[in-house]
Amino acid sequence: MFEAILFDLDGTLLDIDMEFFLGRYFQEMGEMAAGQGFEESKLLMEQILKSTDVMIRDKNPYITNEDVFMQHFFSCLPVDEEKTRAFFEEFYRTGFPRLEKYAAAFSGVRQMMSGVFASGAKVVVATNPVFPRAAIQMRLDWADVGHFPYDLITSYEVMHYCKPHAQYYQEIADYLGVQPADCLMVGNDRAEDLVAGLVGMKTFLVEDRLIDRGSDQFTPDWKGRLPGLFSFMEKVTQKRRKKMVKATSSTLAEGKYIETM
Repeated sequence: MFEAILFDLDGTLLDIDMEFFLGRYFQEMGEMAAGQGFEESKLLMEQILKSTDVMIRDKNPYITNEDVFMQHFFSCLPVDEEKTRAFFEEFYRTGFPRLEKYAAAFSGVRQMMSGVFASGAKVVVATNPVFPRAAIQMRLDWADVGHFPYDLITSYEVMHYCKPHAQYYQEIADYLGVQPADCLMVGNDRAEDLVAGLVGMKTFLVEDRLIDRGSDQFTPDWKGRLPGLFSFMEKVTQKRRKKMVKATSSTLAEGKYIETM
């Protein structure tokens, strides 16, 4: 019985080709930077990539991913920090939304998520925390699942590790107050998502937009395309609902017994 269910976002809940999307992402940001007077917009984009790589590799538990990125970024690029931070905020407010045309909602995902939430499980958006919360929320909205009350969305403001580090998954379990063995990780990346198994989580590999680099040795506990995931999650949530009904009935019966004593 799973106490928590973790879902990757891009390629799992959201129909998106991230390699193509990131190309359009940097193009949009670069054009916007040039339009706002950043003379070396190309250098700006190059430094974002370098600092993102540093952030992904960092495993310091005492500093958030955001702080790792910002500290490295501003230590390497001689730009006005206040102006640049304002630019990033403006980009995610006005530029990032223009990228919606490169993504789409998967049919059936919203219905699946409704069932998961109805089961009472803790639900996590376990996307690689290299983006700010605003960019993740927008992609959740594009996937038509942005309105659900998630227990955790792993943005770079709150997390201290990135995929593919196993510590990322342990941090999620610790945050939720559950054992990794009581968690299920659902994702489409054989390396970044299945590494959750190293801390004891069960894994489901979604194969519709499968990312398999060929050298990844992790084996999922379950795998299949989205229809298979929907059927699997229905079985999982049915078990949880039966457990909830049984627990409620037991509590009511116990209360009735005490009342008649």
